[in-house]
Amino acid sequence: MTIHNDKSSLLDSLKIERAPVSRKQTSPWVYGGAAIGVLAIAAGAWFFWPDGRVPVHAVTATAQGSGGVSGASLDASGYVVARRKATLSAKIMGKVSEVNFEEGQKVNEGDIVARLDDSNYQAALRQAQAQARVAKTTMDNTAPIYHRYQDLKAQGAISTDAVENQRLAYDNARTAYDAALATVAMAESNLRDTLVRAPFSGVVTVKVAQVGEVVAPQASGGGDTRTGILTIVDMDSREVLVDVSENYIERVQIGGDTVIHLDAFPDWDIPGSVIAVIPTADQSKGTVAVRVAIKTKDARILPNMAARVGFMTAPEKGEVQTVSRVTVPPGAVLAEGQNAKTGSVFLIGSDGKIEKRDVALGLKTPQAVTILSGISAGDRLAGDNLDKLHDGDRVKIQEQ
Repeated sequence: MTIHNDKSSLLDSLKIERAPVSRKQTSPWVYGGAAIGVLAIAAGAWFFWPDGRVPVHAVTATAQGSGGVSGASLDASGYVVARRKATLSAKIMGKVSEVNFEEGQKVNEGDIVARLDDSNYQAALRQAQAQARVAKTTMDNTAPIYHRYQDLKAQGAISTDAVENQRLAYDNARTAYDAALATVAMAESNLRDTLVRAPFSGVVTVKVAQVGEVVAPQASGGGDTRTGILTIVDMDSREVLVDVSENYIERVQIGGDTVIHLDAFPDWDIPGSVIAVIPTADQSKGTVAVRVAIKTKDARILPNMAARVGFMTAPEKGEVQTVSRVTVPPGAVLAEGQNAKTGSVFLIGSDGKIEKRDVALGLKTPQAVTILSGISAGDRLAGDNLDKLHDGDRVKIQEQ
């Protein structure tokens, strides 16, 4: 028993007493600094990292109005023309002594618009009249002699040859008088031709000749002789002449309703109707000319103004469509050329994502483009940088 206890005591003496390990506590400021550093790095990366969004200015489609007409709209471009137009000239050559009208003034049928110097024609008329008086006197003197010779011949007092000689003298005098009268008529006609009259009522659009210039019906060579004096236009004969693609000409109906828009007044709906389809096609352009009547007579509608005509065609397959138009700035539309009938726009979603949309185009002016279908009033569109956009891209809206 004693031996066992001694061994236990000896083993206990050999044990090494270990002091408890003390752990150093980390300061909270270290963790806070690390968090701030991470946030600073993230903020710097966000600030300096390139933004892949395309910057654009947003525009809004504006309602232009509703046509209120059932049927699909076919658009064509052309110009206002006057069916009744004339450049007035004199029938004879002469120097202009008077021009009574200026551009923009109205003339009535029969008004004297210009005069030529008539001094030579007055002198020619007086000379012809004098010759006619002499010829008449000669005829008046020979007529009674011829009649007396006829009576004497009946009595057998003179020969047949004497009567025939007197008859020839009388016939020659009468022929000379008739010729003199014809000369007087020609001189009077020439004198009347020095007056240039309006063949119909209208408005003067061009003044060609001035007082003192020489005019002629047909001028030849490289001289300064004018062929015209004034150009007048019958404003009541205005209409629109448009070119319609031959692929769609069967949709144009004689007498069908149309809506005319002038480039000068794009928001003005002018009613019209189809007068005629010219029965020939332009081989180079692949179009057919169509005459359209203008139902509104307004002084603002001037010849040679550019115009677009919307033809109200019959609905296909029983469908009824209401033509509703909106306008957008030209920079918001991708189109192939000024006369393109279709194009594309980019709608901006609420999340900044864009959608490419095909649209039908109407009237184009430097201020706005009319969209016939494809978008609605109030839609937000990309107004620039369209060549950098693709369907599904995200954009960054810039302030105007």
